[in-house]
Amino acid sequence: MLNRIKELRKINKITQDELAELVEVSRQTIISLEKGKYNPSIFLAYKISKVFNLMIEDVFIFEEIAKEP
Repeated sequence: MLNRIKELRKINKITQDELAELVEVSRQTIISLEKGKYNPSIFLAYKISKVFNLMIEDVFIFEEIAKEP
């Protein structure tokens, strides 16, 4: 699953550590998410989207949707 976490962090001037603390996970989890090596639970995806005041679909891009022309 693709995501915009790194982009949104930079726009909002939030570090990986700060985001991790806000959503109650480790910094390593945020790193793995940003690299696309980890898919979050729906609960974590919801928490991350709320930090950026966006809908889940605005943060996480499902690959099936990304592949459509």
